[in-house]
Amino acid sequence: MVRAIILVKSPKKLIAARLRKIPLISDSFPTSGQFDAVAIIDVEQLDKIKEVATLIQKISGVERTETMVEIQ
Repeated sequence: MVRAIILVKSPKKLIAARLRKIPLISDSFPTSGQFDAVAIIDVEQLDKIKEVATLIQKISGVERTETMVEIQ
């Protein structure tokens, strides 16, 4: 299992709720600071992370993302 965290910059107010609707995102919540929301992903294969990041980047209002993969 591979876990990743994707930080999302978006001025949209309900971005965290929209993120939760994407398959493979196990949790999402709004944050304060440089990024506006966090999405947590648990997948079987590393290449699935890129798929989810691409889906997030296609959401209207998403300005940028940053992905961090858990290292074990």
